Amino acid sequence: MDKPEEPQIEVEELGVDSAFTQQIQKLHQLTVYGRWLFAGCLWLIIAPVCLWDLRVEISLLQQYFTWVGLRYALIFHPLSALGLSFCISVTTSVLVWQSRNILWGLPLAEQEKLKKQVYRIRQQGYSHPLWKWVCQ
Repeated sequence: MDKPEEPQIEVEELGVDSAFTQQIQKLHQLTVYGRWLFAGCLWLIIAPVCLWDLRVEISLLQQYFTWVGLRYALIFHPLSALGLSFCISVTTSVLVWQSRNILWGLPLAEQEKLKKQVYRIRQQGYSHPLWKWVCQ
């Protein structure tokens, strides 16, 4: 299965050399990985706790599923509903963000933000936590 192509940043628009463009793309790729890592951690930490709290209602819904039963299960367990909603919303937002970047490319404002971040990483040098992933 082919991996979807990452959005390319135009060198002409930013007026930078190819090494700097590669560093910007590495930083963008790290941002993508970081967002998916955050979403994955939510599903590994928050979702099991929420589902454990709903275990009795889930077993009832497996036997007699109704939308009203699901609604009342979530109403009477508001923290679990909030936790699951947060997991779903973060995952959806990362998916929409990455899909937009793949389909239409990075917006200019985001390109400029990445460019400034790479400048800051280069200025700080080896002491920056992202130096070895972006600049080496």
